[in-house]
Amino acid sequence: MKAMVLCAGYGTRLGALTREVPKPMLALGERPLLEYLLCHLARHAFREIAVNLHFMPEVIRDYFGDGSRCGVRLSYSYEPELLGTAGGVKNVAGFLADQGAFLVQYGDVLTSQDFTAMLRFHQERRALATLLVHCRRASNSAVSMDADGRIVGFLERPSEAQRAAVPSTWAFSGVTICDPDLLREIPSQTFCDLPRDIFTRLAPTGRLFAFPLTGRRFAVDSCERLAEARAAVRQGQIRLG
Repeated sequence: MKAMVLCAGYGTRLGALTREVPKPMLALGERPLLEYLLCHLARHAFREIAVNLHFMPEVIRDYFGDGSRCGVRLSYSYEPELLGTAGGVKNVAGFLADQGAFLVQYGDVLTSQDFTAMLRFHQERRALATLLVHCRRASNSAVSMDADGRIVGFLERPSEAQRAAVPSTWAFSGVTICDPDLLREIPSQTFCDLPRDIFTRLAPTGRLFAFPLTGRRFAVDSCERLAEARAAVRQGQIRLG
């Protein structure tokens, strides 16, 4: 099966830590963050993986090469100008669309989530996209869903007033399983964001579903969360093999 890991961002919220190294290459123990992501994808049979690059692309390419060290086959998509999370996916539509459902993961999201169970849920619902979600009210998004897991509302970076009006505490976790038809919903050759431009627009259609997080998850977007991810690796909560 195929997947894409989004690695083109700058990681500016981590300050000096990412001035000279791409965020997916930050060390968790003796291995970079991205190595944990790729090995976890391989564990769940996602072994053909595209990685988009922008900032210091050679650092990732030189370390991972063809991906064989992680049991995957890597393809690289260099973006001279950033395309956004959806734009990056659209840019490799030809790679992703030919084998059925595919997975998209943010390159700073470390998780032990059971992607096999998530894929099964996605297929049973015949969803256009299935979003991994976790409970956290003060997050960048607010996801509302019905008893069957169907998403009925999606707010990206809501105002305090908007957030107060939504009783749900579910938030998008940075992992999505997609039907190839989702690619038709993303415009070509333009900057486009999955949560802001795609999920918010498609939520009212009833074609998006949410899968609640059952594993560990760390969004490495601050020094504090990087420390948490490193501790999880030391304690064996996140592993390579």
